[in-house]
Amino acid sequence: MTFLPLTIAAWLNAYRDGASPRELLANAFGLCLKLPAAVWIHLVSPEELALQLDQLETLAAGFESRSALLAAHPLFGVPYAVKDNIDIAGVPTTAACKRSTPAAQTSATVVQRLTEAGAVWLGKTNLDQFATGLVGTRSPFGQPHSAFSPAHVSGGSSSGSAVAVALGAVAFSLGTDTAGSGRVPAAFNQLGGLKPTPGRVSTRGVLPACRSLDCVSVFAHTVDDAAHVMSLIEGPDALDDFSRFEPGPATWPRSKLRLGVPQDVAFQAGSSYDALWQAALAQARELGHELVTVDFSAMHRTAELLYSGPWLAERHAVLESLLAECPELLDPAVKQVVEAAASYSATDAFKGLYRLKALQAQLSPLWQAVDALLVPSTTGHPTLAQVQADPIGTNAALGQFTNFVNLLGWCALALPGGVTDQQMPFGITFIAPAGLDAALTALGAQWQRHLNLPLGGSQVRWGDGPRAPAAAAHPPLHRLQTEATVPLAVVGAHLSGMPLNKQLTERGAVLQDRTHTARHYRLYALANTTPPKPGLQRVLGSNVASPVGVAIALEVWDMPTHQLGSFLNVIPSPLGLGKVELADGRWVNGFICEGHALEGANDITSHGGWRAYLQSLSTSSTTSPNATPTVTPAPPSTSPLTQLGVQA
Repeated sequence: MTFLPLTIAAWLNAYRDGASPRELLANAFGLCLKLPAAVWIHLVSPEELALQLDQLETLAAGFESRSALLAAHPLFGVPYAVKDNIDIAGVPTTAACKRSTPAAQTSATVVQRLTEAGAVWLGKTNLDQFATGLVGTRSPFGQPHSAFSPAHVSGGSSSGSAVAVALGAVAFSLGTDTAGSGRVPAAFNQLGGLKPTPGRVSTRGVLPACRSLDCVSVFAHTVDDAAHVMSLIEGPDALDDFSRFEPGPATWPRSKLRLGVPQDVAFQAGSSYDALWQAALAQARELGHELVTVDFSAMHRTAELLYSGPWLAERHAVLESLLAECPELLDPAVKQVVEAAASYSATDAFKGLYRLKALQAQLSPLWQAVDALLVPSTTGHPTLAQVQADPIGTNAALGQFTNFVNLLGWCALALPGGVTDQQMPFGITFIAPAGLDAALTALGAQWQRHLNLPLGGSQVRWGDGPRAPAAAAHPPLHRLQTEATVPLAVVGAHLSGMPLNKQLTERGAVLQDRTHTARHYRLYALANTTPPKPGLQRVLGSNVASPVGVAIALEVWDMPTHQLGSFLNVIPSPLGLGKVELADGRWVNGFICEGHALEGANDITSHGGWRAYLQSLSTSSTTSPNATPTVTPAPPSTSPLTQLGVQA
């Protein structure tokens, strides 16, 4: 069985440990070949891959260590896929239209920035033609299906981009999002889908659907990964007329948020979504957030402007010549949608602009009542047969909670929210005002680590691997704190998914890194503590009788400085805070233990960390302090990724 890292963090850790880029990327390319053919429009050729591998070796030549290399090129050797409406130099951009298309002369700004970061593209992915659709079936290159079911759609328009990540062939992918195309495919493939504020990421080199609304989005297994990629591709672009990069605060002013939720949601019959939605609401409350019922009628009226209003004319502006000269090349559903623009006049376009401005003003006070919105990503997951029977109506139903976001200039983050009785993924989406992209990822990271669901089509859970790149020139968005923070090392019951982790998250702490102590520590299981806790001891013996220290696994969290006092008050004796030395030589605040409590305690140092020790205790999880509340049944015994012969 082929081994492949699953997340960006895992890829970078593999390289840091000495893995060969040529070997790992050859394995990734081999998996790309195993994916359904409909995922790809252009798979990287051996020559194109060899050129990129040569470029990687050139990048690496000037560095004395892997750590220094990864700090300078924070996506070094990480494979990704690109939706085929985004330019890669030397490759045609088809937008899923089978016409004669010359190769792009230059790469899109986002691809250029990823290349500078060391990322390696493995293919251009299938999409709903000209990025018009939310189903993923409107393409002459085939119909990708969900990674979880050959009968169900992948979601669109960024269909292939989502499936390529869900099946583990690439660590992340680029999509585009005008009406929800970076969010619906994430929901249907158990991924994160990060859609930035319009203008935050350059769209130069992107064949537009609606140029004034389009966003480049990121699909990834974890919020950390998506935010890391976004931090590398965002920023102003003097060559993009629609670039308007305005970074906002990295956190909300409070740790417990007011989340606006729709009053009533009509889910597709038989989808099991209703129960999972109620569980998601309970999950939000469990995280300490307040739910506020919001009237979504103005948002739905905004959404109507996109496909039942003059914004259709913006799509028509892209396809006008093709409609006149080669209409037979257009997918029938796409042709039907775009041809409707002919019924709108220039006067209608201005009326639509006025209507949108009025709706934006009407909705502006919303953000005084709530901090963010929580919605189901979709209200159902249609089959390929259902879309074939009603291509327009089925597609329209998927955009109920997505179509309005870009028209209003907001940002959004789609995340897994559970699994149905039929083992199909359910997704939720957080929506925030313009510029709060970083704060949104902090909220999403809190949600993801609490649920600890499987990643994409794998059996690997969020808590099973490293979270974020340990060395990055550009830290993930949610780590760009605007308030003072203190790094805090935790080794036991406060780890992600552990019983006391909420003492960190409810104070606004954000996971910074998963790493180890220096090789001078031992770990003990303390007696009579509830929940069970370990004690960390630093040992620097000078004679053979002294205990030998090892590196102990831990997590480093960024704790808002003003919250540190209240956190100290909840730490029980014999534990306390002191200085802990990390593997990279840094000293940070962390948990230490009074010496008397270690007398007679069970030495568990050989396990290398608290999580590994708990996993060794018993095959039963009923009494394990590592048990994590979940809103999903047990995953299937064989994941889609495992079926492809890949061990993540």
